[in-house]
Order: sequence, then structure tokens, then C-alpha cells
Amino acid sequence: MIDFAQLRRDLAYLLPGIVIGLATYTTLLTGVVLGLSLLMMWVGVPLLVATLELAKRFAAVERRRIRAVLGRELPPAYHRAADASDEILRRFLVVLQDPQCWRDVLFGVLLLPVTIVTWGICVIWICAAVFGSLYPLYGWLIPHSPDAESLAGVFGWQGYVGTAVVNVVLGVVFLLSAPRMLRLLVSAHVGLARSLLTNEKAALRVRNAQLTASRGAARHAEAQTLRRVERDIHDGPQQRLVRLSMDLEAARRRFDDNPAAAKTLVDEAIVQSNEALAELRAVSRGIAPPILVDRGLAAAVAAAVTRCPVPTVLEYALDDELRLPESVETAAYFVVSEALTNVAKHSSAAECTVRVTAEDTALWIRVTDDGVGGAQQVGGHGLSGLSDRLAGVDGRLDVFSPVGGPTVLTGEIPIAQ
Repeated sequence: MIDFAQLRRDLAYLLPGIVIGLATYTTLLTGVVLGLSLLMMWVGVPLLVATLELAKRFAAVERRRIRAVLGRELPPAYHRAADASDEILRRFLVVLQDPQCWRDVLFGVLLLPVTIVTWGICVIWICAAVFGSLYPLYGWLIPHSPDAESLAGVFGWQGYVGTAVVNVVLGVVFLLSAPRMLRLLVSAHVGLARSLLTNEKAALRVRNAQLTASRGAARHAEAQTLRRVERDIHDGPQQRLVRLSMDLEAARRRFDDNPAAAKTLVDEAIVQSNEALAELRAVSRGIAPPILVDRGLAAAVAAAVTRCPVPTVLEYALDDELRLPESVETAAYFVVSEALTNVAKHSSAAECTVRVTAEDTALWIRVTDDGVGGAQQVGGHGLSGLSDRLAGVDGRLDVFSPVGGPTVLTGEIPIAQ
């Protein structure tokens, strides 16, 4: 079967290539030659810098085109970043000393000869497939000389019928082989782009920077969680336990002389113990609730929605029995729980919606409320800690909250850990 969708993407990539190749070749080659020629006059320095910056733009366009035809990103490239506080000459030197910029220029220059070959083969192949297959529709309009040599004559076939049969057979062959041929032509461009527009060491540096940032965010989120738990225990259960201890001491002293008062103090101590136990359970829910460990994300999210004082609708699009990696479930529950806490405390919302969906590689959580809006990821606040918690599992948080509402909080968590 011919994948016509992929065939269209390949054609959309290859056919405009000749124009893009001519533009990059003439622009970059002219800029480099003029810049080097005028280098002694110092005019060539800004001209070379402008050419290198333009090469980066052309490279970015090519990366987007390859992403559209392949459906995935090329590995990243590394460009040296100039400090905004540096003087202009220093910024120029950073660009001129960046090897990836010169690789981008080389790619733009080599793109034209590669494109001439691939574009020519593509056009010839498509024309042979179309005009060969449709030959019976127009072939009778073409004048034929009896003495003219034709491909059908090689097989001993003469006349219009023989010529039509040979053209149709060849057209069908070109048509059926077109997807594979176009894939090969696209692969030639992708190979050139991979060799010049990507850098394996740069990819490792980028990944290392991402991991360093995510692990730092995870440590920061963990420290914040520990401080919050310590504060909650100190302000809640610890105070109640102190009160419980005092009540029990007073009850022990009054058992002999005033049993009725001692009984009242014991009753109050029981109330204090129950309230302390409830507060300890509330604190533990913010860390790793037993329902999440025992019954999974679906039950834990449903319980969090039930506890929310704002009327909340839950849209859970996953299988209730599906168990995700523990780190993913914990982060997802934390997103829902913290988001609903913020809705209850700050949004003044009348209703809220929690939607949990999954793709092949990511889990998505979206919490929407009709409150006053204005939520921001400010350091030291709940949303900032939530963003740090997601960064610890390579996830990300997006907050859309214009003043006046609504507020839409979206969390993305990679499933493949």
C-alpha cells in the first residue's frame, strides 16, 4: 500500500528545495566572500557576523522542514551564547568563533548541489509516473512518425497500442516505486543535515544540563516539602499532642479527689487525639497517600477531587486498572492535589474541572477553574514548588491565568522514565 500522506510530505519537502537551495547558496556564499574580502577594512566583520546569523536562521528553517517530513526533531546543535552585557566587538567574536555557525554556512552552500540532484530525480520520477500511467488519455494526440524509434520497438511492438502498453507499464513501475525513491531522496537531505546541523557532544551537553536542572529542581522541591511537613506538624498535630499530654496529666491528678472533672478531661483528650490523628493523615496525604500506593492514580485523584470544597468534575480518560511508574503517579497526584488546594484557597471559583489523559509518551493533567485568575509561578509559592516537582521527573508546568480568569493549569509528565 502506498502511504499517500507520507508521499505528500516528501513532495512538500523536496519540490520547494530548489528555491531554498538557491537562496541559501547565493546569500551565504556572497556574504562570506564579501565579508572576507572586506575584512581588512573592518567592514567585513559585521558582514560576516550577519552572514553567520543568517546561516543559523536558514539552518533553523531546514530543521523545521525535516521535523515536518520525519515527524521528529533532529538532535540539537550547540551555539555559543554571548552575554548581553558584553560589548559589541565581544559579541561579534563569540559568533565568529562559534564552529557551529560555520557548519551552518557549509550546510547552506552544500545544500544546492545536493538539491539539484534530488530535485531533478524527484521531478523526473513523478513526471514518468504520471505521464506514463496516463498515456492512453493523451497519447493519441501526439503525432507519430513511422520511422521514429520508440521504446516499444525494442520489444518488437509497433503502433499506438504497443507504445501505450509500454508507457503504462513503465508509468505504473515509477508510480509504485515513487514512495521508496522519494524516501531515499529525503534521506540524502537528512543525512547532510545530521552531519552538519547536529552535534552529538552538543546533544549530550544539552541533556546533561537538563538533567542537572531537573535534579536540582527535585532537590529543591523535596526540601520545600520537608519544610512544609515540619511546619504543618509543628502547627497542628504537635500542638494537639502537647494539649493532650497536659489534659492527661491534669486528669491523673484529679482521679482521686474529683472523678467527674477527670472524666471530662479524658473526654477532651480523646477528642484531641482524634483531631491530631486526622491532621497527621492530612499531612501524609501530601507526601504519599496510602490510596495512591494501594489502588493507583485513578482512585487517588478521585479522592482528591472529592475532598475539594469547590464543586469539581473529574474527567479521567485512562484505564482505572492501569498502573503507571511510581514516580509518574506520585507527581501526577501531587499536581492534582496542589492545584485543587490553590483553587480552594485563592481562586474564588464556583466550579472546577480536572482532566487526566495520556499519550504514548506523556501523561497530561489539566485543571481548569472559573475563578478570578491572576495565578503566577512566583518563587516560594505553591505553583513554583509544583513546577520544581514536575522538573524532577522531566515534566513541565504551564499556567494560563489572565486577570479575571479562567485559570488553566497544564502539567506534562513523560511516561517513559
